[in-house]
Amino acid sequence: MVNISEDILTASHLTEDELKKEIALMLYSQRRLPFGKASFLAEMDQEAFRELLFVREISQYDVDDLHHDVETLKHLNRL
Repeated sequence: MVNISEDILTASHLTEDELKKEIALMLYSQRRLPFGKASFLAEMDQEAFRELLFVREISQYDVDDLHHDVETLKHLNRL
């Protein structure tokens, strides 16, 4: 997995686990990592990671998701 040097941990004032969570949250919020990969990087189960996203007020649903859902509903003749 990811190995983080003590210098980085000392400078950030974070534990290794905290820094991994912060990186995972940042990459997920920037849509650079999908949910499953971000929870894996954070070393959290998906339910715990979902709760962390909620606490940090990081959206799990955006405009692209909405457009995709609308297209799916149209394809299913439900819209």
